[in-house]
Amino acid sequence: MFWHYIDLSWRSLKRTPMVSTLMVLAIAIGIGVTMTTLSVYHMMSADPIPAKSKQLFAVQLQSMDDGDGWWTSDDLPYQLSFPDAENLYQDRAAKAQAPMLRTGFAVHLGDARTKPQLMGARATSRDFFSMFNAQFVHGGAWREQADKDAMKQVVIERSLSEELYGQQSPVGKTLYLDNHVFEVVGVVAPVTRHIKFYDLNNGAFRKPERIFVPFSLIRELELPSWGNSNGWKREEIKSYQDKLNSEIYWLQYWIELDNDEQKQQYSDYLRNYIDQQKQLGRFTREHPKFSLRDVNQWMTYNKVVSEDNKILVLLSFMFLAVCLANILGLLLAKFMRRAPEVGVRRALGASKTQVFMQHLVEVALLGSLGGVLGIFLAQLSLWGVRESYSAYSDLATMDAFMLISAPVIAIIACVVAGLLPAWQVCRTNPAYYLKTQ
Repeated sequence: MFWHYIDLSWRSLKRTPMVSTLMVLAIAIGIGVTMTTLSVYHMMSADPIPAKSKQLFAVQLQSMDDGDGWWTSDDLPYQLSFPDAENLYQDRAAKAQAPMLRTGFAVHLGDARTKPQLMGARATSRDFFSMFNAQFVHGGAWREQADKDAMKQVVIERSLSEELYGQQSPVGKTLYLDNHVFEVVGVVAPVTRHIKFYDLNNGAFRKPERIFVPFSLIRELELPSWGNSNGWKREEIKSYQDKLNSEIYWLQYWIELDNDEQKQQYSDYLRNYIDQQKQLGRFTREHPKFSLRDVNQWMTYNKVVSEDNKILVLLSFMFLAVCLANILGLLLAKFMRRAPEVGVRRALGASKTQVFMQHLVEVALLGSLGGVLGIFLAQLSLWGVRESYSAYSDLATMDAFMLISAPVIAIIACVVAGLLPAWQVCRTNPAYYLKTQ
C-alpha cells in the first residue's frame, strides 16, 4: 500500500508542476538556511576529543590578593603565572601534565632555498602529545630529558614537514627556528581540526600551531608570548627574568586524570600547594580558590558557542517556519481542489485513514525532495562561509549526522505542515460530491 501511495503522490506532483516546484523550493531554501547555521553550531559545540574529554582538565588558581578581582564569573583567571606553572610541572602530581605557551619563530632551513616564514609555535611538555591523542606520522615526541635540560628538539606538523622536506621523513634533520638549530624528532598529524580547545585565549577557531618545542626552552631562549598576558598588580618588569618571577598570567596548564579518585587527590594536592605558597607570601586571600574543568566544561566556561550563534540557529528555524506557513497554504489549496476526486474514492470504499495517509505520504515526498535540494543549497552557503571567514574553514562543513538530519528535518517539517490540509480533505462528505457530478 505504501508504494501505491508513493505512485499516487508522484502523479499528483506531476499534475501540478508549478505549485509542486514552488513548494519544493520553499522547503529547500528553508532547509538550506537552517542547515547552514545548524551545521556551524553543531561543529562549534561538538566534543573536540570525545575519547578523553572527561579525563583532561584545565587548571585555574586564584592567586590575586583580596580586593583584586577578575572578569570571569567565578573570579578565577583563565591562565597561570610562570612560577605556578613551573612548580606544578616539577611536582608532577597528575598522571600527565602539559604546561604550554603560544610563541613563534622565523622558520627556515638555513640555506638560500627556503625563505624564512614567521609562524606560531607551542612550547609544551612531551606529555602534550599523549594527552591530546596526537598521531605521529614519523618519529615521536622528544626525550623526557629534553623537558628538563632545554634540549633543542622539535616536533612539526605534517603539512609543514611536506612543505620543507617533501614526502621523506625529516626525523634527524635540522630545522632553524630564528637563529637556533633544532633537531626534528617527530612529525605529527594535526592535533585538532575544529576547535583549539587547549588554548582559547586568542580565538577558539584559529589554526593550531605547526611547531612544538620543549617547555624548558621558555627560560633558556627567553621565548616571547604570542598569546594574552594579564596582570593584577603593579610590578616592575625590566628583564625577562622579572617576567618569569612576576604574577602575570600568560601560560595554560592541562592535566590528565583517569577517574574521580585521581581528581580528588589532585584537588588535595592543589590545596596543599596553595597553603605552601601562602607561607611564602603569595595567595594572600583568606580562602583562595582553584578549579579543575574538563574539556566540555572549559568550552562552556569560555563561551566558545556564544549567544549570537544560538540566536542565529533560532532565527533560521523561524525562517523555516515561515516557509512552512506558505507551504501549508499551498497544500490546503491544492488538496481541497482535489476534494471531488477524494469524495468519489470515499464513496468507493476508501476510509478516512487511507485518504489521510495518502496525503501525508505526498507531503513527505515533497519534504524529501526539498531536503535533498536543501543540502545542496546548504553546501553552497557553507562554501561561502569558508571563503569569507578563514577561521571557520574547518567548522563550516556538514558531517554525516548533518547530512542525514537535513532530509529528516525537511520531512518532519512538511508532515507537520501537511497535517491540517490532509485532515481537511479526508473529512470530505462523499454524498455532497456525488450529487454534484
